[in-house]
Amino acid sequence: MTDYYQLKLGPLTRKLPIIPISADTAIASFVLLGDDELSRTAADMLRPQLPAQFDYIVTVESKGIPFAHDLSLATRHPRSFVIRKSIKGYMREPLEQDVNSITTKQKQELVLDGQDAQQLQGKKVLLVDDVISTGSSIHSAATLLEKAGSHVVGKVAILAEGDAAKRDDIIFLAKLPLFKPDGTIKA
Repeated sequence: MTDYYQLKLGPLTRKLPIIPISADTAIASFVLLGDDELSRTAADMLRPQLPAQFDYIVTVESKGIPFAHDLSLATRHPRSFVIRKSIKGYMREPLEQDVNSITTKQKQELVLDGQDAQQLQGKKVLLVDDVISTGSSIHSAATLLEKAGSHVVGKVAILAEGDAAKRDDIIFLAKLPLFKPDGTIKA
């Protein structure tokens, strides 16, 4: 059994633990939170591949937040937005959208503060995340942004996991395979 998957991004290498998430599937656990070097490196590497024109970067909490921050700074966009996973007391007239994610066992909701939605209305946005796997989270986030009147002009991730690497509607740096519970790569 393989306990770790070695990920190489540019000059960086990381050992990702292989974690079972169901009876027949395991993933290489990629946790960007706290890995500032990798987040900044990924932002710098992705910058040349991004659409030329966009107004804001938007991400879904929580692991995509440092990447959205670094990508905003790398592209000279001083403001980014975070779609939350629950309604917060400070929110006014929040917009909501349901989502099912590969790494979460129960259904979740995505929430955009109404004030953020107003600022994003009519704007071109770049939707970013750390990893895209089934695409359900990024699809639900795009649907939520459309409800807000935004135009998603690009979907960006550091990694595309499993079949997401075959998609042509996302920009990403590296493929991340899915694994069998014994740690071998799924075909």
